[in-house]
Amino acid sequence: MSEGQAEKGERIAKVMARAGLCSRRDAERWIAEGRVSVNGQILTRPGVTVTDADMVLVDGKPLPERESARLWRYHKPAGLVTTHRDEKGRPTVFGALPSRLPRVVSVGRLDYNSEGLLLLTNDGGLARTMELPATGWTRRYRVRAFGAVDKAQLERLAKGIVVDGVHYGPIRASVDDGDQPRDKKRPVRAGAATNVWLTVSLTEGKNREVRRVLEHLGLTVSRLIRVAYGPFQLGHLERGEVEEVPGKVVREQLGPGGKQGGKGGDKKPRGRK
Repeated sequence: MSEGQAEKGERIAKVMARAGLCSRRDAERWIAEGRVSVNGQILTRPGVTVTDADMVLVDGKPLPERESARLWRYHKPAGLVTTHRDEKGRPTVFGALPSRLPRVVSVGRLDYNSEGLLLLTNDGGLARTMELPATGWTRRYRVRAFGAVDKAQLERLAKGIVVDGVHYGPIRASVDDGDQPRDKKRPVRAGAATNVWLTVSLTEGKNREVRRVLEHLGLTVSRLIRVAYGPFQLGHLERGEVEEVPGKVVREQLGPGGKQGGKGGDKKPRGRK
């Protein structure tokens, strides 16, 4: 099939990602580098649709057999970049993963200083589906911040907020009063600056959203831990530990085609410890 032809099928970058070979972004870069051919023709742009009848070669080799979609929970430590290669030479998530894992991509990202639940999958198309705001899954974080907390301000975040021209959708944020140590000799005055733990939930997950919104409210984030992504929980995973989500749970939550089987929200999946 030539680049100009149009026929039923899937975009070549999506096919490569679903084969677990790379992410869609990497696929587009590989195509631009002339590493991909379809039916003997070297591609120069990613706007190509292919079917099972087409012969796709990457670096002269056929695509690997498509595996069933698999999903892993990973407890990302702080101090790792969520990328395969870092231009600054910093340690990466994928460089820290156990060698027993196949080639995986992350579902969204956690920034360098953030920690907690990072979902990994061998299916790039599945990752993209799970990242979309339309999927409706809640990302939940525990955040330690310093400053004077205004609970009324936190409550207003439920209506969304604009920070430096960027619109952020509804955010649920509350102070974890039960977790705050109290020095009876030095009680905390209302409105006084102090370290507090917050629970923050959102569905969009824009770049550094939690940090930027809280900083806009005058709070300095010192620790940010993602504890849930949709129905999947961090649970008792130790830092750096990886645990595969049972295939049955993946099918229940996402369906056989990698599509979400309902809104899910904070619902815990069955069959997981």
